[in-house]
Amino acid sequence: MSTPVLSVRDLRVSFPSEAGLVDAVRGVDFDLLPGRTLGIVGESGSGKSVTSLAVMGLLPEYAAVSGSITLSGRELLGRSDRQLSKIRGRELAMIFQDPLASLTPIFSVGRQLVEALQVHQDLDRDVARKRAVELLDLVGIPNAATRARSFPHEFSGGMRQRVVIAIAIANDPRLIIADEPTTALDVTVQAQILEVLKLARAETGAALILITHDLGVVAGTADDVLVMYAGRPVEKAPVDELFARPRMPYTIGLLGALPRVDAAARAPLVPIKGNPPLLVDLPPGCPFEPRCPIAIARCADREPELAPVSGTSTSHSAACIRADGIEGGRIDGRPVYPLPPLPESRATALARDQRPTVLELAAVSKTYPLLKGALLKRRIGWVHAVCEVDLDIREGETLGLVGESGCGKTTTLLEIMNLRRPEHGTIRVCGVDVAELRGRDTERDLRRGLQIVFQDPMGSLDPRLTAFDILAEPLRALRAADPAAITRRVEDLMELVGLDPEHSDRFPTAFSGGQRQRIGIARALATRPALVVLDEPVSALDVSVQAGVINLLNELKAELGLSYLFVAHDLSVVRYISDRVAVMYLGRIVEIGPVDEVFDDPRHPYTEALLSAIPVPDPQVERTRERVLLRGDLASPTDSSPGCRFVSRCPLHLTLDSTQQARCRNETPVLTGRANTDHRNACHFR
Repeated sequence: MSTPVLSVRDLRVSFPSEAGLVDAVRGVDFDLLPGRTLGIVGESGSGKSVTSLAVMGLLPEYAAVSGSITLSGRELLGRSDRQLSKIRGRELAMIFQDPLASLTPIFSVGRQLVEALQVHQDLDRDVARKRAVELLDLVGIPNAATRARSFPHEFSGGMRQRVVIAIAIANDPRLIIADEPTTALDVTVQAQILEVLKLARAETGAALILITHDLGVVAGTADDVLVMYAGRPVEKAPVDELFARPRMPYTIGLLGALPRVDAAARAPLVPIKGNPPLLVDLPPGCPFEPRCPIAIARCADREPELAPVSGTSTSHSAACIRADGIEGGRIDGRPVYPLPPLPESRATALARDQRPTVLELAAVSKTYPLLKGALLKRRIGWVHAVCEVDLDIREGETLGLVGESGCGKTTTLLEIMNLRRPEHGTIRVCGVDVAELRGRDTERDLRRGLQIVFQDPMGSLDPRLTAFDILAEPLRALRAADPAAITRRVEDLMELVGLDPEHSDRFPTAFSGGQRQRIGIARALATRPALVVLDEPVSALDVSVQAGVINLLNELKAELGLSYLFVAHDLSVVRYISDRVAVMYLGRIVEIGPVDEVFDDPRHPYTEALLSAIPVPDPQVERTRERVLLRGDLASPTDSSPGCRFVSRCPLHLTLDSTQQARCRNETPVLTGRANTDHRNACHFR
């Protein structure tokens, strides 16, 4: 069909603020045909979500909106909320980022589906209930008739998102808008949700707008891509062409900032320097000019229009005056983003077994009591959070610890950072058994060698302290009393992580997200540790900022001989930064070994599923990969009976004969490997 289901012309949205008028969206134009998917990508604050909310008519009353939004030829702008309510849910549907906030907690999911159906269709309650069960079954909710009576809090995050998708497609809408629908989900759940979205589009024939930071998701799902920066589109093209031949320096930077799960190469990532502009009284010229590596004087004269690029398809356009000269990420024979060589570490020049061990865990376990009762609580069982974990980290080495939410990663970190005798097993830090620590001074000395960087840079920094005081605090706590020495050390730390020492008198709110994370890293390095624990250190950052932080971590590791324990959900980042990787499932390590061996030759079925779920930012590769979708229910963490904990979801288990299946259910597998290899896995039949 050649008639667009949605046409947006010169859409502009502005908000009043104390600093002036914020021009959040500044002239967005696109057409979306039925059955097609448009991916909208860009950094935080680029205007992606505001554009989608404008289409839905969900902007606040104080927002000034102009332009044109037509749905199947009908103008939406200017309609009252009552008029739009007859369209939203019927012809327009939206899937929000947080499924729990999208559902009413006091009503069952079945009732909410019935309501969505009856508001827009003349159905009696029995027919609506039957249709609600059919929709839940369609999106993959097991035992749909029974689960329809459940409340949102009784579902996992992935199941709640499936319910939201079921509500969105209940009335066969013409357009579905999905705003970061997989951001808060594990990669295995993300893969399932993306399959459900494809099924929903196929069942309804709807057009889909997919808003996301993840270019890998766009590569495997979208037909066309719209790249936004500073409130307006800067490049638009079919997905294959945009990934193969990007023409806007900003797009090239976004693609170069992504580590790939399918690549063993360790070329430096592309950090886009600087920060997006404040959308208040923008100066004339290209808004990307201050960050652009190939900017020329003319770039500051006026803002370029989104125009067709020569040598490409007619639907490929870019807002850059130098776009015609860019080909293959190069201009005038040189890279748009020149990359320095990877830093070489002196520590890794020695073989692994010849380097000292900075962290060793032997058979470490941790349980929590499961209590019942309001006033008089009684224990009814134990939650086995960590079970007999064995791992070690050598000097100058990074160990990546990965797994789904609830697998025990954070509990393992807490056991290490606690510096107390573990419930079971042994923990040694820098050769010292933490169970043998006596007195505060001894613990303080060991604490120097072990530091942590948290996930949320703003939440981990005291907003009442300046950057100087934040960095000086650990030095004072460890009795480095000389004020002059502390001042020199703070200046050195600021320079080490790429910050201007002149800015040390600023508070955390005056820094960007990436700069705040650099302050967190500098604070961790203040005591000259041997081991730094990194708990999801880049997951809250845009990909362009993430690349700079990852490059910094690699440089510090090489320069200072640091060791890292790196915990993350993003296996692409884990492969890029790690030397070895350990995969956890329900408290146990199920596979461990050199990172390239584990990623190129996964032996445990759970590792295979994790790796297959990570999207690759290449449309050709992404659309030909086979997904290993995990089905079945998670085993209970309170169950300590023998057997493999992965058996209820294991695809391999279904292919075994009855004798082998019985072994999986009744015998707990141990980590074993082939001769002369450090690659081990806990599967009876691999």
